[in-house]
Amino acid sequence: MTLLESIDDPARIRTMDEEQLAQLCTELRQYIIACCAENPGHIGASLGAVEIAVAIHHVFNTPEDKVVWDVGHQAYAHKILTGRREAFKQNRKYHGISGFPRRDESPYDAFGTGHSSTSISAALGLAVAAQLEGKKTHAIAVIGDGALSGGLAFEGINNAGSLNADLLVILNDNQISIDKNIGALHNYLLKVTTDRRYNQLKKSVWDRLGAGRLRHWLQKIVKTTKRNLTQADGETLSLFEALGFRYFGPVDGNDIGTMTYMLERLKEIPGPKLLHVITTKGKGYAPAEENQTVWHAPGTFDVETGRRTGKKSDKSKFQEVFGTTLLDLARNDARIVGITPAMASGCSMNILQQEMPDRVFDVGIAEQHAVTFSAGLAAGGMLPFCNIYSSFSQRAYDGIIHDVALQHLKVILCFDRGGLVGEDGATHHGAFDMAAYRSIPNLTVCAPLDEAQLRDMMYSATQPGYGATIIRYPRGYGKGTPWRDRPFSYIEPGTAVKLHEGEGVALLSIGAAGAMGEAAVEKASREHGIEVLHYDMRFLKPIDTAALEDACRRAKRIITLEDGARLGGLYSAVAEFIASRDLDCTLTGLGIPDRFIEQGTPAELYADCGYDTAGILEAILK
Repeated sequence: MTLLESIDDPARIRTMDEEQLAQLCTELRQYIIACCAENPGHIGASLGAVEIAVAIHHVFNTPEDKVVWDVGHQAYAHKILTGRREAFKQNRKYHGISGFPRRDESPYDAFGTGHSSTSISAALGLAVAAQLEGKKTHAIAVIGDGALSGGLAFEGINNAGSLNADLLVILNDNQISIDKNIGALHNYLLKVTTDRRYNQLKKSVWDRLGAGRLRHWLQKIVKTTKRNLTQADGETLSLFEALGFRYFGPVDGNDIGTMTYMLERLKEIPGPKLLHVITTKGKGYAPAEENQTVWHAPGTFDVETGRRTGKKSDKSKFQEVFGTTLLDLARNDARIVGITPAMASGCSMNILQQEMPDRVFDVGIAEQHAVTFSAGLAAGGMLPFCNIYSSFSQRAYDGIIHDVALQHLKVILCFDRGGLVGEDGATHHGAFDMAAYRSIPNLTVCAPLDEAQLRDMMYSATQPGYGATIIRYPRGYGKGTPWRDRPFSYIEPGTAVKLHEGEGVALLSIGAAGAMGEAAVEKASREHGIEVLHYDMRFLKPIDTAALEDACRRAKRIITLEDGARLGGLYSAVAEFIASRDLDCTLTGLGIPDRFIEQGTPAELYADCGYDTAGILEAILK
């Protein structure tokens, strides 16, 4: 039996010596690599955080001591060590465990973390709650350096520094989230990790510290001398101390001896403190270390060779269409700029970035800033394309209302990953965007059926007939509609397209889910002799009232189809239309129901929600 196989909960880890802990880290990496080779996941971040997870569970009394992982994709080792070793084989699968920490999955998951930058605020809340209840427990937030660029992280740090709660922030600094980290904070951390005088001081301090003399030396040397002496280019490197934290590090986060040594001592220090650790994303697996962006989430692969084995398609991804079209538009319009919150490669804005780097702005994990920065660019005469993953756009809601729509500023918001995204699960599904933004004045909200429509919508949004515009589209491959090098075609706002003639039953779809609708309509005609009137609505706002009137006139039964929340989306818009005109129609809504949807393949989730091709056909036949 291996060490890993002997662990059913962290109590066993707390009995291990340093040699056993090092062996456990090796076995954990091998297990993560083997599992992720067959069952894809976020491998790079978790490989880099193995020693952090092992050291935390060795030193702290979890789950009484609370650990919050930010972002949760670095927590695979934590999951495996906390009673989910066998369940990890079903990680991210339908009815399996989540790829992120979840409170309802394990008592060791103190807080659910699928999105970034939440850990410090959440851990502070846990620490203050313990303090109010008189508990002598610890709260630990493990935050990646990329996530530290999010505004919520700064809000948490600012508040924590003014309180005396027992909070430990472990800053996992690996220089990369998905793409290389950028920004002033990244440069600040780089100065800390490379400053010669600081590292000499740090080594001297920690060589001399012992358990009995720890507080004396911390007060006399770390708190005072470091503040005075650690400078780079004349700048005092005491950001965290200025915000009320005791700062320690940087230390080697992939050295289990160093990590346990530091945590044992920091455990005895009250109040807010930050441990800065340097790790390597993909640590222990050469392919993942060498190409950290690709190996953030590489899909299936061969363990021995590192060759990725995922299926390829001759169709184009919507992301490729977006990136290529943005470059084509930018070549012809000097006003066009691209803005992304740390997702340049994920959304394919790197296509524009490679040719015109001065016209792409990666603002880090900061969605609200991305929107308001875009609004400022628009106010200054530019034509910004701001690309945000749909579920992440929720953090920018106020900026879209207050800074874009209210001021009539022409910002083109491209919401990637709209709809059910698959194995990332409830935190990442783009379920709420159309419902959330439909009620906001001065916004056009549209969703393309296929690749060609996405290209034309992007072009049309740049034209005078459009103001602030949201274009939402799914993750992954389109229908295979030709789109490359075709001339742009202007789409009039608020116009639908009739895809199939019919009577009695009408299907009104929006977005890429309409492709499943097309398949169901064709099957109803071929196998059941039912001709369904099918409109691709294209626009949720403004909605094509002429198409709705035609559908309600020719069909007593209306079915809406959307890869988004039914409540507030197309279903609600059509229901409002029918009610406002007192029309004699029955309405069935197909889309994401009023619940959070778990992880699984998109096909499994469409079926679960009842709007795969079979579900649509069933609704038609009723």
